[in-house]
Amino acid sequence: MAAAGSQSSLRGALCRQLLLTLVVFSFACEACKKVIFHIPSKLEADKVVGRVNLKECLGSADHIQSSDPDFRVLEDGSVYTAHAVVLSDEKRSFTIWLSDSKNQIQKEIPVLLEHQKKVLRKRHTKETVLRRSKRRWAPLPCSMLENSLGPFPLFLQQVQSDASQNYTVFYSISGRGVDQEPLNLFFIDKVNGNLYCTQPVDREEYDVFDLIAHASTADGYSADLPLPLLIIVEDENDNRPIFTEAIYNFEVPESSKIGTTVGVIYATDRDEPDTMHTRLKYSILEQTPGSPGIFSVHPGTGVITTVSHNLDREVVNKYSLIMRVQDMDGQFFGLMSTATCIITVKDSNDNLPTFIQNAYEVSVEENTFDVEILRIPVEDKDLINTTSWRANFTILKGNGNGHFKISTDKETNEGVLYVVKPLNYEENRQVVLEIGVVNEAPFTGDVTLGTTNMNRALVTVDVKDQDEGPECRPAIQYVQIKENSPVGSKISGYKAYDPETKSSSGLRYKLLHDQKGWITINEISGSLVISKTLDREAVTPRSALYNVTVLAIDQDSRSCTGTLAIKIEDENDNPPEIVQNHLIVCKPKMEYVDISAVDPDEPNHGAPFHFSLAKTSPEINRPWTLTKVNDTAARLSYLKNAKFQEYYISVIVSDRGHQSATKTLRVELCDCIRPDQCRTTAPSAGVLGHWAILAILLGIVLLFSVLLTVVCGLASARNKKSFPEDLAQQNLIISNTEAPGDDKVCSANGFTTHTVNSSNQGFCGTMGSEVKNGRQETIEMVKGGNQTLELCQGAGHHHTLDSCRGGTMEMDHSEWYNFTQPRLGEESIRGHTG
Repeated sequence: MAAAGSQSSLRGALCRQLLLTLVVFSFACEACKKVIFHIPSKLEADKVVGRVNLKECLGSADHIQSSDPDFRVLEDGSVYTAHAVVLSDEKRSFTIWLSDSKNQIQKEIPVLLEHQKKVLRKRHTKETVLRRSKRRWAPLPCSMLENSLGPFPLFLQQVQSDASQNYTVFYSISGRGVDQEPLNLFFIDKVNGNLYCTQPVDREEYDVFDLIAHASTADGYSADLPLPLLIIVEDENDNRPIFTEAIYNFEVPESSKIGTTVGVIYATDRDEPDTMHTRLKYSILEQTPGSPGIFSVHPGTGVITTVSHNLDREVVNKYSLIMRVQDMDGQFFGLMSTATCIITVKDSNDNLPTFIQNAYEVSVEENTFDVEILRIPVEDKDLINTTSWRANFTILKGNGNGHFKISTDKETNEGVLYVVKPLNYEENRQVVLEIGVVNEAPFTGDVTLGTTNMNRALVTVDVKDQDEGPECRPAIQYVQIKENSPVGSKISGYKAYDPETKSSSGLRYKLLHDQKGWITINEISGSLVISKTLDREAVTPRSALYNVTVLAIDQDSRSCTGTLAIKIEDENDNPPEIVQNHLIVCKPKMEYVDISAVDPDEPNHGAPFHFSLAKTSPEINRPWTLTKVNDTAARLSYLKNAKFQEYYISVIVSDRGHQSATKTLRVELCDCIRPDQCRTTAPSAGVLGHWAILAILLGIVLLFSVLLTVVCGLASARNKKSFPEDLAQQNLIISNTEAPGDDKVCSANGFTTHTVNSSNQGFCGTMGSEVKNGRQETIEMVKGGNQTLELCQGAGHHHTLDSCRGGTMEMDHSEWYNFTQPRLGEESIRGHTG
């Protein structure tokens, strides 16, 4: 009764406080939907009763309070027991007050607690394996707290069959926890049906037990069907959250922006998921070094980010954080654990390299190059041997002529200054260089600061005078001379000078290279003398300069080398030349053929060219005409009555300076479609008929007969026998001639044999005669000292009989072949057509 009185007085005090609050804030109080919780008759402290949807009632509430001090309400609506609670009655109620101070609103949620008679959580219900068909069993499934302190055996509930009203029933159970592991955890009083647990249960090992209850009579009759009995093990916050790693290692670049993600920490909790027992909250307990705070962690996700822009590796290169994780959403009574987080600050190029001093002075002798003259050290606070520390040097000013270069020594990070091109004391006695330095990596600090404050230093280079040899300047000197100048002509030579005296006196010259040996040089004056005729057309290319290399030497044998470039002026010393040699004209398919000419001289001595036919033979030129096509070409045309044969046409071509040349062209006028089908002199063997082949054979026989006659003549001469009178019977006579042949040795028509030396040493016999193209040809064999063959032709042709008598025309084997072969062909063709 005293306890009830104290609770009543406490409730009265709370009501008075609430009324005072209402007076002050003038809240409008409204009731929200009533909430009913089914709980066991006994609850220990810090046990979950249930959860209320606070946002549905008043989402903007900033103050939550329970009217019953035995219960407390968290921000998420979870209701916990503040003390051990025993329900003396079957029901108990209290109110949750919600307040919005800003909007002056208050609402209340009525809460009713009932003794547990039904399954508390739908999430623990499972599909029943056996279903009631005749009668209903009692009671419904129950729950038990894990890690219960007893006393044991612990009563859970009573199982009662409706058949017990009519029969004496005995109860039994089976399933996991009875006859399956863990064995003997549960047992039932077979008489009254009371169900007991024999020892504490760990929910993380067994969260639910599916038992089967049986009711049967003493003789084994089953009064009811087996009843599925579900025993749920209620979770207790008996497991602290554990980090996945004891030590986390992360890296973050220095000068990172605020909000940069550093890394993520994560913890697990073996308690029941989706409950306050597993609702984790992360926080930072300690940072080393401490001030200022650089990092923060998201309480729900464990993501660590930067909250300051003061990350400077050169100040602090590593931070150590003690991280905490706590369940119960971070409430002070929640379980917790810790882990260490090591954050290494990575270097970035936030420091510019700086020169140790701003000015340097160094000296170097003139004419020296590829030498190191100065080393320039720098300082950089960034991490050594990184791209943020390595220096890149640049010559900003003073190196317009490219005499210097600067590079970086990778070991010492110094700038090394070199002379790469010889300096000239007489031209510049002092050079001032401005050197700049940056890092290999881009500057990550203030961009404006990085560009305007690039560190610079001045280097003064003093050039020392040196006694030097002659100078060949300019290296290439030019001179001009006419082509075909007389040998011995003098031209200006190469001039070198002493840089100290600016004079050429005392220097000697020597010719190092003259490709064609056209030039000699005067050793004292350096002037050149033409030793051979200069031919512009011999230079390749013709328009190129003719280069001569000259060596200038002083009295101390120091020297320099120069080039004398000679431009050879062209003269009109070459006539134009016709390009073609042999032409084929297909009549009547082609009416003309073009010829062209070239001139090796320069254009002012070349085209336009003038083409004309040489007056060599009226018979040859009569069927041909020559007309101009352009400045370098002419057109050779034939008349309609031109015969199919081979012509030798002489053409004269002259340039604008009247230099001319004559060239004889071999022109074949053929009855053909394409030039490659032309056969003017010897028809193809593939198209010869039977009579043509027979004519060729007769020609061969004729040749052997002639040779036989010569041999017989020699034999008769040796035997001192006179020439036989039946000469015609001992020689082949060409019988298929248009005119009858004369078988006499000497005939009355003027075509007689001609005997050499009028002795018996040789003979000339008429082999045959032929009338062809209005002429008669006679082939004679003459035995002379050289045993040669002669050709005597009638008047009006190459040789008359008189000229033949005056001197024989001797023919070697090739001439004989060239003479007889066409005629044998003509005879064959004539015989074929006849």
